[in-house]
Amino acid sequence: MLVIGIAGHELRAQEREWLQHDACAGVILFSRNFASKTQVAELTQAIREAAPRPQLLCVDQEGGRVQRFREGYSDLPALQGFDQLHAKDRGAALDLAREHAWLMASEIRATGIDLSFAPVVDLGRGNRAIGNRAFSADPNVVADFTCAYVEGMHDAGMAATLKHFPGHGSVLEDTHFDEAVDDRSLDEIRALDLVPFAAGIDAGADAVMMAHVVYPQVAPEPAGYSRRWIQDILRGDMGFRGVVFSDDIGMAAAFSAGGVKARIDDHLDAGCDVVLVSHSEMVAESLAAVEGRKSNTAALTGLIGRGPLGWDALLADARYGRAQGDLARELGSIATSTGYSRAFDVGDVA
Repeated sequence: MLVIGIAGHELRAQEREWLQHDACAGVILFSRNFASKTQVAELTQAIREAAPRPQLLCVDQEGGRVQRFREGYSDLPALQGFDQLHAKDRGAALDLAREHAWLMASEIRATGIDLSFAPVVDLGRGNRAIGNRAFSADPNVVADFTCAYVEGMHDAGMAATLKHFPGHGSVLEDTHFDEAVDDRSLDEIRALDLVPFAAGIDAGADAVMMAHVVYPQVAPEPAGYSRRWIQDILRGDMGFRGVVFSDDIGMAAAFSAGGVKARIDDHLDAGCDVVLVSHSEMVAESLAAVEGRKSNTAALTGLIGRGPLGWDALLADARYGRAQGDLARELGSIATSTGYSRAFDVGDVA
């Protein structure tokens, strides 16, 4: 199954044709698809009306430097600021993380979108792509926040996606642009990076997104198309039963598998349920590449947003204004000190 990207603010005729394909299970939206709150809501409705089956509509709305929708939406602080609060008052920090998750998810659900790919549970250990998107460098602190964040998203009727398995935070390279190799042993990774993932799975996380990182002491290929990581470790050892997403196959670190068809085949054969094709110029070739493969788009129905909630109901909810105020008051000054800038966005993929 594929979740695809589209080019602009409105559906084109070709994109309507893509939605008819049996393997098209959903659409992921980016800043290129956003002009206003009204426009993006109309776009999501148009996608649903154009498709012959339910589509999973997705976005990366983490907050901080990865926030695709801005005007008309809460200015969500980067996750890194929570670490300082945790050191002072663990309970208050976790409560605030739940509110961050609930606020983010509620706004996305009010827009008509099912899923924001969150939370990031990578460790904050210097990776260029992760940066202040991570809660902390301490795996136990990240595990704490992971559980709180999953709870907050579920409270808003949104499934939670842990990313980027088995941990992207401990290498320097940004996989959007470079290959990344983490040469640690499985025991070292288990003791650090896998701790938040285990906690999130126990907390009921619904999906996992894979990392385009190679861990040569564990498997020779990137984790996203490694049966060792997906089948043996994630599903076997860790007992995960949810949906497994690839990261975007247009990222540079995915090129090692070969052309578009090889990338898709390798991810699906390794155990990914869904392949992300975020770049619209790759979609036609990707759909052709999966001809003849059995698709099970019904597997994603559990990730469809739960419960009707429009903007009018959300704005009338006292929790909405309270959450905005609490986040701005507690994390505003920390966001500045940790280098959050609205002007910088992590590409069109995350």
